[in-house]
Amino acid sequence: MVSAAEQMAANTSWAALGKATDLRNRILFTLGLLIVYRLGTYIPVPGIDGAALREFMESAGQGIGGMVSMFTGGALGRMGIFALGIMPYISASIIVQLLASMVPQLEQLKKEGEQGRKKINQYTRYGTVALAIAQAYGLAVSLESGDMVTDPGLYFRLACVITLVGGTMFLMWLGEQITARGVGNGISLIIFVGIIAEIPAALAQFLASGRSGAISPAVIIGAIIMVVVTIMLVVFLERALRKIHIQYPRRQVGMKVYDGGSSHLPIKVNPAGVIPAIFASSLLLLPVTISTFSQGAAQGPMMSWLLANFGPGRPLYLAFFTVMIVFFAYFYTFNVSFKTDDVAENLKNQNGFVPGIRPGKKTEEYLDYVVTRILVLGSGYLAAICLLPEILRGQFAIPFYFGGTSVLIVVTVTMDTIQQVQSHLLAHQYEGLIEKSQLRGKSKKRGKRSPARK
Repeated sequence: MVSAAEQMAANTSWAALGKATDLRNRILFTLGLLIVYRLGTYIPVPGIDGAALREFMESAGQGIGGMVSMFTGGALGRMGIFALGIMPYISASIIVQLLASMVPQLEQLKKEGEQGRKKINQYTRYGTVALAIAQAYGLAVSLESGDMVTDPGLYFRLACVITLVGGTMFLMWLGEQITARGVGNGISLIIFVGIIAEIPAALAQFLASGRSGAISPAVIIGAIIMVVVTIMLVVFLERALRKIHIQYPRRQVGMKVYDGGSSHLPIKVNPAGVIPAIFASSLLLLPVTISTFSQGAAQGPMMSWLLANFGPGRPLYLAFFTVMIVFFAYFYTFNVSFKTDDVAENLKNQNGFVPGIRPGKKTEEYLDYVVTRILVLGSGYLAAICLLPEILRGQFAIPFYFGGTSVLIVVTVTMDTIQQVQSHLLAHQYEGLIEKSQLRGKSKKRGKRSPARK
């Protein structure tokens, strides 16, 4: 049985977008900032040898070079000012959230409401700057080692670090502005647009390889079927819910007595969404990116080992990727997206309870039990979606980087953004109904007073 709100949302027409002025402005604002991001990917860092960089990226396009270029919207391949992308911010968020679950002072900040959240965001920004400086300097040194710089030296390193760190901080600001004044999650949309921008060129390259005979038609058809099936599976499981029955007793508020009722507590099969895949990918990108760009020079044993074992499709890479996805799925769910202690406390404050379960600690233990077992399926589904295309790409030698993480990000961000747009349309529809009811109420009151005037 669907609720009235769900029924109204299903009947909401996209033609109402023209009447929803606030939503239209939000969408235009979001598109404008995303266009600014795309333009920034074409502005190069000063001092880069463009010909040497293009030659290198063509040779590395099937491996980790294609992976990092996909996540940065091609900015790394062109060595644009947004070459680091938004990954330093994501890595800093991982570190701060991990510390918040272990350091009592940070954990106390999370409980202080808006002020605590602002303080944690400030720490995250400081961490972003520190990580971006380290990554930019490592990338600058690696570019010099790979002979991709026209004038190597201290000036180039300073210019590269300042440019890349400034680009990352500007991207972080763009993401925050989109989240606050636009539609959707700004950080996710920036990653989404970067992936979408690289798909046409990769698809054209894939079909050209089929026409030249490098790839058989069966592989092309199989890859297309795999993408379609993956999208269907992501949509199905992202919308799947485990509903826990909640009962509310009869209660008295002042002089009024409210009858008891029942509802459901929905728990998604994958409460963390695409965050575990993004977190795991960001941890894999940093060391391997540096080792890849420095492969033209003499490498140390550590860099050589990273490049040999942590390329896409390698067994150690797949194993580490799987462990990180499962870990972040559990960590992010229990610490951010579905905190069972907070849910149990809220139910207790509202006099709600799970039938047969005592409110308070017993309810928290029951929710832990349910969510832990749901996440077995959720984390397994995430790992399968992210790793299966990696394995198939390595087996069939697809000539461009294609990973399940990209498909997962594209589908989930699209679903979340459409859901937010529908929520805005639904709110606009409610506002219209309220205005009509107020006008009718005024007209009725005037109709009642009219006989008195006579």
